[in-house]
Amino acid sequence: MKVLVLYQPHSEHRIAVEELVREYKQLYPGSMIEVLDVEQEDGTAMAKLYGIMRYPSLMVLRDDGSMVQSWEGESELPRPEDIIYYASSNL
Repeated sequence: MKVLVLYQPHSEHRIAVEELVREYKQLYPGSMIEVLDVEQEDGTAMAKLYGIMRYPSLMVLRDDGSMVQSWEGESELPRPEDIIYYASSNL
Protein backbone atom coordinates (compact mmCIF):
# COMPACT_ATOMS: atom_id res chain seq x y z
CA MET A 1 0.00 0.00 0.00
CA LYS A 2 1.02 3.57 -0.61
CA VAL A 3 -0.15 6.75 1.14
CA LEU A 4 0.00 9.84 -1.02
CA VAL A 5 -0.76 13.48 -0.20
CA LEU A 6 -1.30 16.06 -2.93
CA TYR A 7 -1.27 19.67 -1.81
CA GLN A 8 -0.27 23.22 -2.63
CA PRO A 9 2.57 24.24 -0.30
CA HIS A 10 1.91 27.96 -0.84
CA SER A 11 -1.70 27.81 0.31
CA GLU A 12 -3.80 28.16 3.44
CA HIS A 13 -3.94 24.38 3.93
CA ARG A 14 -0.14 23.97 4.06
CA ILE A 15 0.05 23.98 7.86
CA ALA A 16 -2.76 21.43 8.28
CA VAL A 17 -1.10 19.06 5.79
CA GLU A 18 2.35 19.41 7.28
CA GLU A 19 1.00 18.80 10.80
CA LEU A 20 -0.88 15.69 9.64
CA VAL A 21 2.21 14.31 7.88
CA ARG A 22 4.40 14.99 10.92
CA GLU A 23 1.91 13.34 13.29
CA TYR A 24 1.47 10.34 10.98
CA LYS A 25 5.24 9.80 10.75
CA GLN A 26 5.57 10.02 14.54
CA LEU A 27 2.80 7.53 15.20
CA TYR A 28 3.65 5.11 12.37
CA PRO A 29 7.39 5.43 11.64
CA GLY A 30 7.40 2.21 9.61
CA SER A 31 4.74 3.46 7.21
CA MET A 32 5.66 5.71 4.29
CA ILE A 33 3.68 8.79 3.33
CA GLU A 34 4.57 10.50 0.06
CA VAL A 35 3.90 14.22 -0.28
CA LEU A 36 3.61 15.82 -3.72
CA ASP A 37 3.27 19.48 -4.67
CA VAL A 38 0.46 19.81 -7.25
CA GLU A 39 2.28 22.78 -8.73
CA GLN A 40 5.13 20.45 -9.79
CA GLU A 41 5.04 18.01 -12.70
CA ASP A 42 4.74 14.82 -10.60
CA GLY A 43 1.95 16.24 -8.47
CA THR A 44 0.03 17.55 -11.47
CA ALA A 45 0.30 14.19 -13.21
CA MET A 46 -0.99 12.30 -10.14
CA ALA A 47 -3.89 14.71 -9.67
CA LYS A 48 -4.86 14.27 -13.31
CA LEU A 49 -4.48 10.48 -13.19
CA TYR A 50 -6.82 10.15 -10.19
CA GLY A 51 -9.19 12.99 -11.12
CA ILE A 52 -8.40 15.03 -8.02
CA MET A 53 -10.26 18.33 -8.03
CA ARG A 54 -9.78 19.67 -4.47
CA TYR A 55 -6.70 20.11 -2.34
CA PRO A 56 -5.32 18.91 -0.14
CA SER A 57 -6.04 15.37 -1.18
CA LEU A 58 -4.90 12.22 0.56
CA MET A 59 -5.10 8.80 -1.06
CA VAL A 60 -4.35 5.25 -0.02
CA LEU A 61 -3.35 3.23 -3.07
CA ARG A 62 -2.76 -0.46 -3.62
CA ASP A 63 0.56 -1.57 -5.11
CA ASP A 64 -1.13 -1.80 -8.52
CA GLY A 65 -2.20 1.87 -8.27
CA SER A 66 -5.89 1.26 -7.64
CA MET A 67 -7.43 3.46 -4.99
CA VAL A 68 -8.50 2.08 -1.63
CA GLN A 69 -9.65 5.34 -0.04
CA SER A 70 -9.36 9.07 -0.65
CA TRP A 71 -10.13 12.30 1.13
CA GLU A 72 -10.33 15.67 -0.65
CA GLY A 73 -10.33 19.14 0.86
CA GLU A 74 -8.93 20.50 4.11
CA SER A 75 -12.15 19.84 6.03
CA GLU A 76 -11.95 16.18 4.96
CA LEU A 77 -8.38 15.47 6.10
CA PRO A 78 -8.43 12.17 7.99
CA ARG A 79 -6.89 11.34 11.34
CA PRO A 80 -3.64 9.32 11.22
CA GLU A 81 -5.54 6.36 12.69
CA ASP A 82 -7.94 6.39 9.73
CA ILE A 83 -5.08 6.50 7.24
CA ILE A 84 -3.23 3.56 8.79
CA TYR A 85 -6.47 1.55 8.95
CA TYR A 86 -6.78 1.68 5.17
CA ALA A 87 -3.04 1.48 4.52
CA SER A 88 -2.67 -1.72 6.53
CA SER A 89 -5.90 -3.41 5.45
CA ASN A 90 -6.53 -5.90 2.67
CA LEU A 91 -9.54 -4.09 1.25
